[in-house]
Amino acid sequence: MENFKGYHAEWNLGCPGGWEYQRMAQVRGKLCWDWIKKITGIEIELDFEHPILNPVPLFIDMLLRAHRINFLRQKPFVLLVAEEETLDKVTENISLVDYLNRMEGVKAALTCPQELEEKGDDIIFNGQKVTVIFLDINNDVLLSMAKKHHIGPLLSGIKKGIVINPRGMEPMGAKGVFEVVTGDLSPNLSASTVNYTPWTRLFYPRKTSGPKGESINDLVEWVRGHWEEVILKPVYGYSGKGIFVGPQRDTRDADIRIALEAQTYIVQAFIPKMLWAEEYPWLDQHNKNVALKPWQTDFRCFVNDRGLIGFLARFGGIPTNVGAGGGGQSVAILKTDIPIREAVRRINHTILELGFSTVMEIQQAVDEKGLELKHTYLEGPTPTTLRPRIISLGQLAALQAYSTNLWADLLKLEKWWHEGKLNHVVQMSEGEEEIARMQFWGGSPALIASDGLFSFGADLMDAT
Repeated sequence: MENFKGYHAEWNLGCPGGWEYQRMAQVRGKLCWDWIKKITGIEIELDFEHPILNPVPLFIDMLLRAHRINFLRQKPFVLLVAEEETLDKVTENISLVDYLNRMEGVKAALTCPQELEEKGDDIIFNGQKVTVIFLDINNDVLLSMAKKHHIGPLLSGIKKGIVINPRGMEPMGAKGVFEVVTGDLSPNLSASTVNYTPWTRLFYPRKTSGPKGESINDLVEWVRGHWEEVILKPVYGYSGKGIFVGPQRDTRDADIRIALEAQTYIVQAFIPKMLWAEEYPWLDQHNKNVALKPWQTDFRCFVNDRGLIGFLARFGGIPTNVGAGGGGQSVAILKTDIPIREAVRRINHTILELGFSTVMEIQQAVDEKGLELKHTYLEGPTPTTLRPRIISLGQLAALQAYSTNLWADLLKLEKWWHEGKLNHVVQMSEGEEEIARMQFWGGSPALIASDGLFSFGADLMDAT
């Protein structure tokens, strides 16, 4: 089986997103490729429409299967619950509700927690019984909301088990869990899960073992001496906030002090930049030329109880989050029998040869499509690349096996959390833990995400 290299940087088991944004990226990527292929006649075949490249249908299937488990003979009413200030801003949430409402016999709505009601044993919205809730809010945010709003009906829905994802999944998504995956519990987990997990430790003064198994007497001092090799992250961080990337920062002591004062940070081995970077043709409008530009990449795998259901591909700096200046990109499966690196080289060269004016015309069409699809961030189209992220069918099979193993291992981690074996690496407040224990997971239909800093063969580390 053809494999891939790299590491997953984190897991998201709370409310992972991006499924609809990837669908949009696929449309824009295919539009771009069709132009390039028509103009140049390049003899490389790429598949942008393989079912695995659009996560939305299988995500919807999961929601409806979850409905049938609890309410087999009733009509589904799927409620997407998010923070009030996001209701008219998050495109993929709005689109998901639209998709569901276009399906025969299915109803859906988008609302915030304080709008729910209870009637007997039922959760009600606008007079209708809710059968499934996709909750786009993490447990810590729910606690903050409870200080200002009455969210009792939502909590009842959690206890009834109609929420996707179960609140009991979040503890396994805590970044500190990587410590046991790379340590004491690794012999009990799949080789792929362990091998793709970077060395990770909760960050505080302590004795522990290092990335190569060496003894560390004082982790804080060890980090000071290995600042270029590590990254500090909040245990429950998101959107790239609060991350200190050692090789990019000259404020080591201040960063370490902030992390120690927060008391909820991990230190993680910094994955070599060149391993998860690729070169892409990039339009330089200021200098009116097209040149190759190195970008960092990120490859999110969406997984549910049926296995791998899709991806979210991103690019940018460190981190790659759109909110931190990154963008989204399409993914294509290589159908021509040549190595990935050779395919990337040929495509890059072909785009460069088109020249500034032609590439500018293609870029404008791709950006206009982004505006049409509402694949946007702030006031403009979400940045995307002229070349897709390319993988092979063999690597797709490897990603499917990786995802199946990850799902099984997360179930083991949940069991160990219930048994108290993860108490030292899962740091959460009493209130967060109370919410998590309202609804255990046990393998029920749910959406998890693994954010991978992977190479599929075109990385800059091995470029010649």
